[in-house]
Amino acid sequence: MVALVTGGAGFIGSHLVEALLDRGYSVVVLDNLSTGRRENLAGVDGRIAFHRESILAEDLKHVLRDVEVVFHLAAQVNVRRSVEEPAYDLKVNALGTLNLLEQARDAERFIYASSGGAVYGEPRYLPVDEEHPTEPISPYGASKLAGEKYVQLYGYNYGIRYAILRYANVYGERQDARGEAGVIAIFLERLRRGEPLLVFGTGEQTRDYVYVSDVVGATLLALEREGVFNIGTGIETSVNQLVEIISEVTGTTPEVRHLPPRSGEVHRICLSTSRAEEELGFRARVRLREGIARVWRSLG
Repeated sequence: MVALVTGGAGFIGSHLVEALLDRGYSVVVLDNLSTGRRENLAGVDGRIAFHRESILAEDLKHVLRDVEVVFHLAAQVNVRRSVEEPAYDLKVNALGTLNLLEQARDAERFIYASSGGAVYGEPRYLPVDEEHPTEPISPYGASKLAGEKYVQLYGYNYGIRYAILRYANVYGERQDARGEAGVIAIFLERLRRGEPLLVFGTGEQTRDYVYVSDVVGATLLALEREGVFNIGTGIETSVNQLVEIISEVTGTTPEVRHLPPRSGEVHRICLSTSRAEEELGFRARVRLREGIARVWRSLG
């Protein structure tokens, strides 16, 4: 079977590419390398078809030729940039998804990576399940939700079988410490360089941190089902708790500096994974402490 991974040179995408190859898939990667890195795919060079192009390209037919399943991970994921450049965010995440769907009508399946931390907005209850109202408070959340709606629309009108995966806060090896979305990667890299950890607000804001191998496993399980699924751990961890865990894992006492809180970010979030457990057979296996230890070891 031929699979396309958009954003396949990125953090999650490159791990997914490896997993697909291990399962015997022929893999096509589409990535414009705006945030992805070609070196993330160094271990699979010669085993993939790589196309350095944007999901906004007018003609992707040569990329989509023979593709049976699309894993759409390419996106603008920086919440701060979405606040500063909402039109650009909308163009990449909504129009880019629409463009890909329009040109991939012949695909059998379409797996869309969405954001459970952004599409729900400030939770009315925790853990958040898939029936929770979607009330984004950032342009990023709004654009990812728009992408979801287009996927559902194309499923209804053209019979494309789809799964929408609302990822929690994914972390793991290869996550770009220069990015805004990966606080664990940022903290560990700053710690490695002997720099203080920057905490916005009180540090009592919480997230649901899920390790990349668990996310990849869930994404592959979604090939067998249709619908909308939260992918996380169901566990709330505050930034302050995260600092404590990092300190214990690394055997260091990092300096912490507090900065003013940022707009567009929810205060608390964690995702119910009951539906994914029941319908996909998914359960996160890597505990946060072990996952952080793996990332820390990978930094040398």
